[in-house]
Amino acid sequence: MAAETTEVKPALPLRFIDWYWTLWSDVFALVGAWSALLHQVSVWVIRSLIQRRARFGAQALAEQVVRVGTRSIGIVLLVSGCIGIILALQTAPSLSDFGQTDKVANLVGVAVTRELGPLIAAIVLTGFAGASIAAELGTMKVGEEIEALEAMALNPIRFLVVPRVIATAVSLVVLSVFADICSIVMGGVIGVMVLDIPYETYRLNTINQLRPVDFNTGLIKALVFGVLLGLIACSNGLRVTGGAAGVGRATTNTVVQTTVAIVICDLLFSSLFYSLGLN
Repeated sequence: MAAETTEVKPALPLRFIDWYWTLWSDVFALVGAWSALLHQVSVWVIRSLIQRRARFGAQALAEQVVRVGTRSIGIVLLVSGCIGIILALQTAPSLSDFGQTDKVANLVGVAVTRELGPLIAAIVLTGFAGASIAAELGTMKVGEEIEALEAMALNPIRFLVVPRVIATAVSLVVLSVFADICSIVMGGVIGVMVLDIPYETYRLNTINQLRPVDFNTGLIKALVFGVLLGLIACSNGLRVTGGAAGVGRATTNTVVQTTVAIVICDLLFSSLFYSLGLN
């Protein structure tokens, strides 16, 4: 009789090293895929500005802006309004200990315009539109519609990816402005009605505290977040395999990867702006 063979597992340190190596290999592969897609999108955008025949179509872009941006306004306003109320209520007790309750306006204005406005808008848009884009392109991939475009000599990057990436970038910048305004207004409503801060004091504190750099850094973040969102959603959608299950995985991966990428990107931006003295 043949002797039974038992599988020998590698030692724990070796398994950890293997897991660690696999993790970073996957991360670099994802970043490489996003970078390659960004390169292709950038080439088509530049060509569309130079060559009329290379344009991807204003109608397709408008449709994506409406689908991605316009339909997200309500949920972004709801969430950002709640954030403004939360900030006002959470910061007021600590400030009241020093007799500075009126400085709630300063804190809400700076926190929202620099950080929370673009971040909240990006996260909301990730769940609202990012997953939808990945599922849509994934369904087209499974249904061989993308192969049909290629068979007709139509580049899928040009006609499917470019309008969606531009739409997410433009929409997120506009949504960040709406989120900033809504958060500041709702923080002011709570400040005046609940915290007994005079309206004129709240208004003047907000105006005196905010600077153009606060808005500009927030809008720069929003633009980059929008590009990241579009690239990750389209990349996952175009790489779908395995039918309906693959579409589901692409949708989940899009939400997770985009959220993590946006937070890491936000960290890098905050570190850069701090080093440049823009905070």
